[in-house]
Amino acid sequence: MKKNKKVWLIAGIGVFAIAISVLFSIYSGQAGEREQLENSLSTAQALLPKLTVQREELKNQLAQAQALLDKSRAKFPESVESIEYGEDLFEIADDCEVEITSLRPSMPTDKEAGDVTYSVSSFVVVVAGNIDNILKFIDAIGTGIDYELTWSFQLPWSVDVKSVNIKIASETSTATINLDIYGYKR
Repeated sequence: MKKNKKVWLIAGIGVFAIAISVLFSIYSGQAGEREQLENSLSTAQALLPKLTVQREELKNQLAQAQALLDKSRAKFPESVESIEYGEDLFEIADDCEVEITSLRPSMPTDKEAGDVTYSVSSFVVVVAGNIDNILKFIDAIGTGIDYELTWSFQLPWSVDVKSVNIKIASETSTATINLDIYGYKR
């Protein structure tokens, strides 16, 4: 039986040694992982103030960019309707043999009349040409008809001529026309 005790003792020591080596290996792995996590945490903590400052700078840049965009939009109030109206005005000017030297639209606004909504755009149009052709142009945009050329056109908008200031010259006269264009919105 003494041999049997020795075998059990050696087997117990072997199992104990294996258990200790497994536990040591697990502890070493966890210690290494803990050290790596601590390094990552300290790196993240070091980066956090820099990232916070950078985030605030980016917020400020966004606010500045938004303000610049709003300012730029205010400088260019023309909408798609204004561009289409401008194209029509240039076509009418060409038909009346006058030259549009300036076309300044305002920001369109919406006006309601019952169930119908209209887009209202104000324009300042400066035209140059002989006085007869300038008068034809003014009449054509106001009525949509040129009586001398016997043509008429149907535009999807109507015009209210607010004021006309004509400067008569011997060669080329000019007229500054303030008008509102009413377009139907669906």
